Amino acid sequence: MSDDSTRAEGLLKGHRDSIDRLDAILVYTLGERFKHTQAVGKLKAEHDLPPSDPAREEQQIARLEDLARRADLDPEFAKKFLNFIIAEVIQHHKSHQS
Repeated sequence: MSDDSTRAEGLLKGHRDSIDRLDAILVYTLGERFKHTQAVGKLKAEHDLPPSDPAREEQQIARLEDLARRADLDPEFAKKFLNFIIAEVIQHHKSHQS
């Protein structure tokens, strides 16, 4: 194996190790987020509030798009990601209302 190949493998391993750590952070962060959204869903159900809040969702999407731009992340990707999360949260909230 050439020195360049050895160096490339070392760099690749470093990137993959970072990706693995970031994946763990994402999973634990989503877990924490969903704990809070579950609490919100229960609170909404207890007080007969609707499972979705379109005005808040719109604010959150705009906020996330801005954060994405500042983080050099495609805002459309961030919007799709948040929309997916919001849809999951609404489903959880609806399940508390049943």
